[in-house]
Amino acid sequence: MFKLLFDTKNKNFLRLWLAQLISQFGDRINQLALVGLVAERAGGSALELAKLISFTILPVFFIQPLAGVWVDRWDRRRTLFVCDIFRGLLVLTIPFIFIHRESMIPIYGIVFFAFCFSRFYVPAKMSIIPDLVPKENLLMANSLVTTTGMIAFVLGCALGGFLIDKFGARTGFIIDAATFFVSALFVSSINLPIRLKFNKDKILQAGKEIVGTIKQSFWGEAKEGMLYLTTHREIRFIINTLFILLSAAGAVYVVLIVFIQQSFQSVTKDLGILAVCLGVGLFLGAIGYGRWGKKWVWYKTIFFCLILGGLTLIVFSWMVYRYPNIAVAMGLAFSLGLILGPIFIASYTMVHLASEESMRGKVFSALEIVMHSAFLIAMLLSSWVSGFVPRVWILIAVGALFTCLGFLGLYKIKKGSLALMR
Repeated sequence: MFKLLFDTKNKNFLRLWLAQLISQFGDRINQLALVGLVAERAGGSALELAKLISFTILPVFFIQPLAGVWVDRWDRRRTLFVCDIFRGLLVLTIPFIFIHRESMIPIYGIVFFAFCFSRFYVPAKMSIIPDLVPKENLLMANSLVTTTGMIAFVLGCALGGFLIDKFGARTGFIIDAATFFVSALFVSSINLPIRLKFNKDKILQAGKEIVGTIKQSFWGEAKEGMLYLTTHREIRFIINTLFILLSAAGAVYVVLIVFIQQSFQSVTKDLGILAVCLGVGLFLGAIGYGRWGKKWVWYKTIFFCLILGGLTLIVFSWMVYRYPNIAVAMGLAFSLGLILGPIFIASYTMVHLASEESMRGKVFSALEIVMHSAFLIAMLLSSWVSGFVPRVWILIAVGALFTCLGFLGLYKIKKGSLALMR
């Protein structure tokens, strides 16, 4: 699979891959820094952590409806570069200006604006991939992009858990900002024809047309993206699958962090160790599916992974609750990652294959809205419920839901009520 990276014909894809690896490495450290910051001010509160994480998601609803439309109009390489630079500058304000203030409101604002730029970055990154590799290598490329996230996840959590535990959250924010700037350098080296140059004439012309564009084009094309999702059967299936996955992820995300902190009596160290094991599992699952995935029917793979993933989450939650042994927890976290890795690769590859080139930005933008809506609602609800229900039972309930949905999907296939493209 890694031969794709070192083929001289795919130098541009290699640069994108390295940029993503570096910036996502910083993101994982930033994530642990936010967890550490909340633990310092309101340790053990799932709701307080959920409030901060909410500001990473809210930009989806303000920016995402237009982001995909703009991505399809702008030069995608330049979009990635600008987003990296501005995110790095914003993150730097936290350790040098706002971290010592008692109020969390300025930090909420910085997190919100940084993730506004991320809303442009994600659809631009996903949309540029088919411009960098041949169609027959799309599955492999998506596997590598997903693998990038897994590698960054592992390295960031491994280093970040100990750094934040020893040096505090401030160090994490500084490292994250630096990785954005390095990522921008790699993106700037991608050699593609620039589709849109911002010369004076075009800027003036854009200014004259902006009012009409907002009324007629932006919202119309954003609506077109959502309609495109709902009218294509394969893409609609992916929407439903990702909605379920992100609802489950949101329900367990904050609850699981606090659950691990309290079970092992640490803030980020054990959380980082378990995240590494999960990331290694996701990494190997992604590689395995990228290598042998063409042999399996993609939607059957998704349902089998849902069943096994749900069962593994149940066992993990119960074992950590009853017998908080870090070695056992590491093995189960690894198994969970190994099982869930193929789901996202299969889903994104099918979206690429089923979407027209002119619609890719809008499709991935609309997907981001669906996925983050599911994540945010489930996260806030579960963090509130955790004040009344033991966290272990919330995690077990989510695992049971995964398992039931997987069996339901296989049942529909057997009955012939679900037939999608291979």
